[in-house]
Amino acid sequence: MGNEVSGTVHGPVVQAGQLHGDVHFHYQAPPAPPPARVPRQVPAGTASFENRTAELAELDGWLTPDARNGPDGRNGPDGFGGPAGAGSPRIALLSGLPGVGKRATVRRWVERARDRFPGGQLYVDFARLRREGAAGGDVSEGLRHCLRSIGVAEEYLSGDLAELTAHYRSHSAERRVVVVLDEVSEPAQVRALIPNAPGSVVLATSRDRLGELVWDGARLLPVEPLSADSGRRLLARLCGEDRVRAEPEAAARLVEWCGGLPVALYVVAARLAVHRRLTLSALAAELADENRRLAGLSMTGERSMGGPRVADSRVADSRMADARPGEEHTVSAVFTVAYRDLPQDVARLYRLLGACPGRSFDTGGAAAVGGLPASAATPLLDALERASLLDVGEDGRYRLHDLVRLHARDLADGEEREAALGRAMEYQLTGAAFADRAIMGRRLRIADHEERMRRAGPDPFGRSRSGGDGDGREAALAWLEAERADTLAVLRAAAAHGGMDRQTWQLAEALTALYLHHRHLADWIESGELGAEAAARDGQPAAEARLRALLSRPLMDLGEFERARQQLDTAILRADEAAAATPEDRRLILLRGSVQEFSGRYWDRFDPARAAEAYAAARALSAEAGDERGVAIALYFLGCSQSATGRHEEGLATLRDGYERLRGLGDARMAARAQAAIGVAYEALGRTAEAVEALEEAARALRARNATHYEAQALETLADIAARTGDTASLRRHLRRALEIHESGGSPRAPQLRARLEAAETNTG
Repeated sequence: MGNEVSGTVHGPVVQAGQLHGDVHFHYQAPPAPPPARVPRQVPAGTASFENRTAELAELDGWLTPDARNGPDGRNGPDGFGGPAGAGSPRIALLSGLPGVGKRATVRRWVERARDRFPGGQLYVDFARLRREGAAGGDVSEGLRHCLRSIGVAEEYLSGDLAELTAHYRSHSAERRVVVVLDEVSEPAQVRALIPNAPGSVVLATSRDRLGELVWDGARLLPVEPLSADSGRRLLARLCGEDRVRAEPEAAARLVEWCGGLPVALYVVAARLAVHRRLTLSALAAELADENRRLAGLSMTGERSMGGPRVADSRVADSRMADARPGEEHTVSAVFTVAYRDLPQDVARLYRLLGACPGRSFDTGGAAAVGGLPASAATPLLDALERASLLDVGEDGRYRLHDLVRLHARDLADGEEREAALGRAMEYQLTGAAFADRAIMGRRLRIADHEERMRRAGPDPFGRSRSGGDGDGREAALAWLEAERADTLAVLRAAAAHGGMDRQTWQLAEALTALYLHHRHLADWIESGELGAEAAARDGQPAAEARLRALLSRPLMDLGEFERARQQLDTAILRADEAAAATPEDRRLILLRGSVQEFSGRYWDRFDPARAAEAYAAARALSAEAGDERGVAIALYFLGCSQSATGRHEEGLATLRDGYERLRGLGDARMAARAQAAIGVAYEALGRTAEAVEALEEAARALRARNATHYEAQALETLADIAARTGDTASLRRHLRRALEIHESGGSPRAPQLRARLEAAETNTG
């Protein structure tokens, strides 16, 4: 007999040669194994969580099982296909700006759904893994972390990625868990960590949008900045309702300067908590200055004010930015973490866009600022959009969040800022020059853009020289309108620069093509003043005269008659000065005639006889220069002046002459204005039917040409006729449209028209 043991034996073993008598075994069972480890790793959410109702509801709708049907559509008592069902885990990716609240939203959802996951909560912070040197936030290290968390011993964690993934899937197959992955940067980080158990959930946050995860069944959920109301409520929770209620306007400004980013509001609240004597108004005034805003949105802002650097516990506990150890809780630091991950060429474009004046840009503008062809700029813009540092609106224009823009600007060095402004100005000036030509055709210009446009290549709006009737006219107006705020920002920056006076006045002159049609009066005044001052510094009296004469128009529309007269007096002096220096220049003869025409419009209000003299001088100068259009326009204004002084028959004849000349020249816009004036003359002569016919036809033509200011004038005259003749339906119709025009342009006449319309509607029931 052999004394050997083979196979697997559980319990004690006795080896003996011979046995005599009874044998008793006294065996004590080993202790029961410890209960399975249930990890609870997801960090707690912030105490002051505000208004992510829509995002939480969308997560609930996507991740919460229905009582009857699970996400996989199979029936089962657990909503995921039954106890042994095969319901697939659900995945959601939250993306958005740094500091917008992605992690807080995920953590709030996990807190609410805690009881749904008996297998526990797994958490991987890929930003931390990247900081610790794991390449790309090493997926293998994330898997090891999760396996350790569910009890796998270290000796089984040495395999390659495929082995670790298989190991993870096996160990997660019987555990319904929620897996939270923070700051993922590539789809593989999510895919490898999808658990196998039915009913499990993966929630990932990322600055990148990672659209590839749609193929894995993920729901992509962008997280937007807080609304103004939500931001105000969060601020009140953080620093006290009483302080916010005591200074509501300052609180609103603070929320505005924070741009709806919770991380910025937490910093604001921290400063207010530390410095109880710091008022909301004082802090709002500090943040109003863009050059100080990012510095103010940091706890270092308190150092200059003295006092200990200890934050209120409510704010300190918020973990507002989850910054790396030793790194300040600042808005700038949050953005810098995102910036570090950008490739070099993308980072360069980010800095240049931040240094560029204005808040939005199309692809061409972004490419120009970057000194790149559009084909090269597009993938870089896409990369910034994926990183949530850039947004694209429904209009197709790119926008940087205000605080992101300030961060990018602060990163740009002096050379980059100079380059960004110079390229932005060249882009805007070239586009405005093409647009001006498409809209206004052969009108008088002081700047000569031919060489600039030749270098730029094909005309984006079509080569129209016919007086604004080209096919590209509407496209040119639309482009100027889309670029309006950003062009003005470039103009301001260039005027303040000190070395771009010529481009400044040239751009201001070109922009009048927009303002003459869309009457943005405040913009027109600012642009005209900046341009005229730049022309004076540049030693260009002709340009100064042109811009000051044009500037008189919006000033008069706003009732600023004294300022308008001062501009016109200076314009006459500068025009005469320029013509005297170069008497052979035909353009300067035209300029003198144009300035006289604008002067006549001013005197129309105060001295009709003097107005007639100015128009006669304008006509003579235009004839001297051989400018048929100038003659026709002078006849139009002269006819208006004659009619205004009671010489209606004479005025009607002059207006008809001007109207026919303008029609023959193809100037539909000015011809329509002349036709409206003919209607006014008919009304003065008691020829009402002819007046209504002429005015209605003129209003239609002016609307078709987007000359809404003059359309409104015709409509008000039609409303006067309708009121006199008792045509209440026409009265209301004309007043409604006139009011719409005046309100959209910020005209001071809007309140009068509204009161008149309300009275008309009341009187007619």
